[in-house]
Amino acid sequence: MFSRKPQKPHPVPSRPADRLEGARALALRVAGNPWLSAGGAGLLFLITLAVLITVAGDPKAGTPIVRLSLAQAAAAGAEVPGWREALPQEPEAAEVVTDEYMLSEEPMEMADAGMGGTAVITLPGGGRMDGVAAPTAGNPLAAAPLAGLTAPGPGGGLLPVIGPDGRSPAQAYARPFKANGKPKVALVVGGLGLNPEYTRRAIEELPPEVTLSFAPYADDLQGWIDLARAHGHEVLLEAPMEPDDYPSNDPGPMTLLAGGQPAETVRKTEWLLSRATGYFGVTNYLGGRFVGSSSAMGAFSGVLRQRGVAFIDDGVAARKAAGPYRASADRIVDEDLSAEAISRQLAALEASAVSRGQALGSGFAYPVTIDTAAAWARSLDSRGFQLAPASALMTGR
Repeated sequence: MFSRKPQKPHPVPSRPADRLEGARALALRVAGNPWLSAGGAGLLFLITLAVLITVAGDPKAGTPIVRLSLAQAAAAGAEVPGWREALPQEPEAAEVVTDEYMLSEEPMEMADAGMGGTAVITLPGGGRMDGVAAPTAGNPLAAAPLAGLTAPGPGGGLLPVIGPDGRSPAQAYARPFKANGKPKVALVVGGLGLNPEYTRRAIEELPPEVTLSFAPYADDLQGWIDLARAHGHEVLLEAPMEPDDYPSNDPGPMTLLAGGQPAETVRKTEWLLSRATGYFGVTNYLGGRFVGSSSAMGAFSGVLRQRGVAFIDDGVAARKAAGPYRASADRIVDEDLSAEAISRQLAALEASAVSRGQALGSGFAYPVTIDTAAAWARSLDSRGFQLAPASALMTGR
């Protein structure tokens, strides 16, 4: 009734010739079948790729490699799109550096710019790059030094001199100004050059009519002055003078001392004046005790007169002569560091301008001073005042 299952034959050992012939037959059958042929080719490709990866040891060896010179990226201002992403990943402990400077996310600073000419970029540490388009913010002032207004000074610096045509640095480096008949209000913001962030904010955010003063100890002082003039600001240098509470309050190693010999006062003043070029005058930093000494102020004033440099003080030397180019501030606007108090002082400055035709204020580059002064200055014209550079208020203009 039921048929029996066929018995499997016992395997018979094959000979080499038989095996070879069987392989040939199998290969012919595979080649004749398009599906088997394609699958076999794919399997062969995968096996070959696996062998290559094993031998080479780099699974990304076949991908494109982008190589970018860090020096070229730095020279281009690190503005090449995606250049950082193109760099190979370094171990966390590694540090990528250029030849001289660490690459930074901060933009490089624009330095001196002539009237419609080219500018110079001052890099950290004193490097410079030429041939960059001049900035246009604030009607740039002419690049310093101007021809005929300098002479060799101490330490390889340049000292200001009155030009052959009688033009003084106080006149040549002052911001041009034309009165419009409204009461004039001027503001000096000082303490610049020591804090790069606040210095940059003052230069870029305050109107160009605001006069800026720089500490003589600032790093890259010339670069900061160049940048300020490129934004249209006239510039003062700060002379550290002996305060009433000296030496507990010490303005630094080159402080002008009330009891100093005239020769010492001249030497320190000329050191100050040779620190940079492009300023139209000097202002005091402290100085309550120094300005009270007739001999000390006489020696200081003599240098300024000889070199045609102005003296603009914060009010501490209001009754002291210091050369033909002279002005004193009516008030310090930020002795109380609050926006409300500063606004009240600026309003009082306006009141003085109404009664006398002009008024000069002085402040320090605190963030609250910069912010409050910038907002105040933008609304001056609508209230019937003219914002003027400090040089427009000095005698001998």
